[in-house]
Amino acid sequence: MKANTTKLGLKENWKQFTILVIVNAFVGGMIGMERTIIPKFAEIEFGIASKTAILSFITAFGITKAITNYFTGKLANRFGRKNLLLFGWILAIPIPFILIYAESWNWVIFANILLGISQGLTWSSTVVMKIDLVGEKDRGLAMGLNEFAGYFAVGLVAFLSGYIAQKYGITPYPFYLGIGISIIGFLLTLFFVKDTRVFVHQENTTNQTQKLENIFLETTFKNKTLSAVTQAGLVNNLNDGMIWGLLPIVLLSLNYDSQNIGVITAIYPTVWGFGQLITGKMSDIYSKKKMLFWGMLVQGIAIIFIPFSTEMYQLATISALLGFGTALVYPTFLSAIAQATNPTQRAESIGTFRLWRDLGYAIGAIISGITADLFGVNYAIILIGVITILSSVIIKVRMPKDHLQKTNN
Repeated sequence: MKANTTKLGLKENWKQFTILVIVNAFVGGMIGMERTIIPKFAEIEFGIASKTAILSFITAFGITKAITNYFTGKLANRFGRKNLLLFGWILAIPIPFILIYAESWNWVIFANILLGISQGLTWSSTVVMKIDLVGEKDRGLAMGLNEFAGYFAVGLVAFLSGYIAQKYGITPYPFYLGIGISIIGFLLTLFFVKDTRVFVHQENTTNQTQKLENIFLETTFKNKTLSAVTQAGLVNNLNDGMIWGLLPIVLLSLNYDSQNIGVITAIYPTVWGFGQLITGKMSDIYSKKKMLFWGMLVQGIAIIFIPFSTEMYQLATISALLGFGTALVYPTFLSAIAQATNPTQRAESIGTFRLWRDLGYAIGAIISGITADLFGVNYAIILIGVITILSSVIIKVRMPKDHLQKTNN
């Protein structure tokens, strides 16, 4: 009886889907709060100039978010998606208060450990819940809408925090945004979100995708499709970690003020966010392999041009190209993983992918910070650009062509 009343599809579940899109916008807003101001916050409040030390907050965030992604995927079927989402919001609420009252840089690191755990629980849960609801036909569109909401909010709040910092000071006012975001996100989840595990059982009755023998090893190394997508996800967030930490430093060295830094850094996630409204649906129709190849290639080329650009329009164009390249790959990653896995294993496979993808934040921050301190910021940026281009080559060589172009398994 229950199976008959549970229908997969975006139209059939648009109310619950819309609520989850709004919730994920608040999830993204929590990252946006830090996106523009933390490097300047480190220098002004704590006198930290080392690039490695400044980027340590991204390392802490990336490692904890990555590990939490994996366990969110493993535990989603056992404890329920909504419960994990609620717990993530509970952990988010203290973060802005810790940043406001931080007496040392270690408190900022601790806040970002909490942020990483919170983001792993909240973002992973909303991704899995949307995939549960929509079924196979609109999976890419669903991921595009999800990532649009999250990253548009990252860009919007990054701009707002930069504007507020410029007008009222680096602390505490920008962090007030985080207080409102975390409380509203928690309340929306508590009162309006419903768990989606029943939809997995419904889809599993008709899905013919073979089960993986070892989900972690197949997603990471063995399965050509899954492993190719996973390495690209890692490199994508590796370069995002570098942009997050070093782009504001580059702009400060060029004497841009907080408001203009906010504009340039906000263009990237905003284009990334809006672009996914188109690229998400594209990944349901066109070759996922080609979208991933071109997306990584465009990112790599754009990054290499950063050290050779000083004008506002040049840096804004690079930021937009980065956003476009990332928009091509981000929803495509998730829809490709979802298509290549059995519904009962999907949450764990996505969790494994997101483990490696978000470890990219930490790896990117470490590589960027050490290279910047040893050889200079420009060398660090060029190195990350080259690594990103190499990732596009791996997609071209390793990922099978025909499997991801099929519309049905």
